[in-house]
Amino acid sequence: MHTSLYFAYGSNLLSTRLVARCPSARVVGTAMTEGWMVSFTKPGADDSGKAGLVQRETACHPGVVYELATEEMPTLDRFEGLGHGYSRDDDFAVTMLGNGETVSTATYMPTRHDPALIPYDWYLALCIAGAREHRFDAAMVDAFHATSFKPDIVDDRPARLAGIEALQAAGHHSWQEILQGQDPLIEEPQRPLRDLG
Repeated sequence: MHTSLYFAYGSNLLSTRLVARCPSARVVGTAMTEGWMVSFTKPGADDSGKAGLVQRETACHPGVVYELATEEMPTLDRFEGLGHGYSRDDDFAVTMLGNGETVSTATYMPTRHDPALIPYDWYLALCIAGAREHRFDAAMVDAFHATSFKPDIVDDRPARLAGIEALQAAGHHSWQEILQGQDPLIEEPQRPLRDLG
């Protein structure tokens, strides 16, 4: 089986979220970008802000490297909206935090930003839960918690239901408690993996 490395930095940080989309996905380890930070200003089809990498000279940002079957990349492309607000960089260099090795990964880059947008509550909860799952630096978790969000008033939105299902599969019974930092399943993140700059 041919495999590809994929660098996740947003809602796919939560492993159950990605596995629901790409069943072959397995965690390789956590990694760091150089010169990039995450913002939630990528326009989503649901009129909310989605996570996207933005160049910042002195910034760095953690994420998770997954290995998945190359044949599942087109499926991930569809979920990520390739060609509809995201492009895919197949040679995106990240540094593995375990051994310092630089590896080439695929990741998705927003093609436009709208600074007026903010994420939905459940979407931000996915990002926070994923960051805590992989024990990100507390400064990164705090940055996610400091992000403004809005309620999704469409209770039966398919993306919302899928997101909540992924959180439940990971053992989180209340995404509202995740946003409040009161989810009892989540352990206190380690301090620090690295100074985020």
